[in-house]
Amino acid sequence: MADLKERLLSSYDFSCDNNGISGERVADRIYQLSVVGMTEKRGSNRPGYSKEEQKAKELVKGWMKESGLIVKEDEAGNVFGRLGKQNGPAVLTGSHVDTVPEGGHFDGTLGVVAALEVASSWNEQSYQPPFPFEVVVFSDEEGSRFGRGFTGSEAVVGELSKDHLAQLKDHEGKSFEEVMQQVDLSLQTIGNAKREDIYAFLEVHIEQGKQLERAAQPVGVVTGIAGPSWIELRFIGEAAHAGNTPMNDRRDALVAAGAFIHELPDMTRGTAVATVGKLDVFPNGVNVIPGEVKLFVDVRDIDEENRDQLVDSIIKKAHQFTDEQNVLLKHNVKTKVKPVPVDPKLKQILVNSVEEMNLEALELPSGAAHDAMIIGRHFPIAMLFARSENGVSHNPEEWTSLTDCVTAVHVLKRSLEQFPYDPEQ
Repeated sequence: MADLKERLLSSYDFSCDNNGISGERVADRIYQLSVVGMTEKRGSNRPGYSKEEQKAKELVKGWMKESGLIVKEDEAGNVFGRLGKQNGPAVLTGSHVDTVPEGGHFDGTLGVVAALEVASSWNEQSYQPPFPFEVVVFSDEEGSRFGRGFTGSEAVVGELSKDHLAQLKDHEGKSFEEVMQQVDLSLQTIGNAKREDIYAFLEVHIEQGKQLERAAQPVGVVTGIAGPSWIELRFIGEAAHAGNTPMNDRRDALVAAGAFIHELPDMTRGTAVATVGKLDVFPNGVNVIPGEVKLFVDVRDIDEENRDQLVDSIIKKAHQFTDEQNVLLKHNVKTKVKPVPVDPKLKQILVNSVEEMNLEALELPSGAAHDAMIIGRHFPIAMLFARSENGVSHNPEEWTSLTDCVTAVHVLKRSLEQFPYDPEQ
């Protein structure tokens, strides 16, 4: 992957090097992190609480110190680099450096490197923000190791259950406690990571979608983080011989399920999305009429009321098709996570910063979850997306141009320098 830095710089618009920001430094840091946990397929593999994630954090700690930040690691393994000795709640910005298996080199990484670049530019310019400022690296955002993510950010807001974590095991059979001990942490003290002294959190992240690319915009301002609701639907018909059962005498569960799935895209409105990504057919024989189909519908929206109305409409629509095919329906809403709105004042600051750079401030929702979603349940948040090439993410082909990365850094820096800090509010 020695060519990652060269590739980033090869198409870079060096006019973006101004106001203390260095594209080459951004490219070098993205490259150095990419080397940690590099796979044979040139992807990233840095599971939460692994030696690879720890090594990536050590790199970041070194850059924090070079930027004049005071470094601290909490009991959840979260890393903070603080600038300013003022009292009062801190303004945080950053993301994570853990990845999914065979992940890309920008998811999470860009948010950390962008935050660091702001700190590095301020250090070179001898600028002190009028508020306590911290660059943060949250632990175990992706959750690929234990099937649950956001461990670091949930620890910071006090949402972790030690009893639940104690029951988890990774694919090697190691407990959560064992894994934490391997990186000199302990499940017994993870609750001490909770903080109350956060004023706000800003996160830069790659879009992981195609809206910015289609709009030909390098960055976009997030309007809210969608909350998922998962519906389990069971279409129950009757298994029978495929050759000896006339078409007008069938109770085919898959025909009912298929008709429902076909109609699903037309049911969404606005920022809502609905997906059938898991489907099981029983008995799943070539010459057997399907007697049962179990599927899950993933419904997301940044508006909780609209999402819940869509959930109800989906269940009603499913009943329509089961009635038509003389099939039974059983449903169960398995998950309902509240959407998290961004703070309107912070969002407007990002919008203003984008427009000051003579760019269109495209506003778009985040369908994926981020550390900002967890922090946003307790403190004000805002998010900025950077364009993803072809919308690819969680894949070695994940790509965001260096010009777009640095554009996001400029927006973040402008926004922080205009930040409306008032700890008395």
